[in-house]
Amino acid sequence: MSREWSNGIFGCFNDCSTCIIAWFCPCYVFGKNAEAVGDSCVLCALSQFIPLLDLWARVSVRGKIREQKGIEGSCFKDLICHWCCGICAIVQEAQEIKAPGGQGMARE
Repeated sequence: MSREWSNGIFGCFNDCSTCIIAWFCPCYVFGKNAEAVGDSCVLCALSQFIPLLDLWARVSVRGKIREQKGIEGSCFKDLICHWCCGICAIVQEAQEIKAPGGQGMARE
């Protein structure tokens, strides 16, 4: 059963604290997202400082979140989303993890 994301790509104002943290330190929020799907928080956070590896890591984590939550989408859509609106995509993923039934991400 496929469904949509709980929050839209520009739904940052639904969780302003995560949006602010992601704006100033996206590697932290991305690392926590990666940790929630079983990847290394530190390695994924560090990947954000290496061009192209950052996109690959983001697309990979977004795909895992989609798969676990049964959300429609594709690798190509994930790539375009992170290419055009990277911070917004990271926040959307964090909100999805925090959503009821999510794996939980500690709120800062």
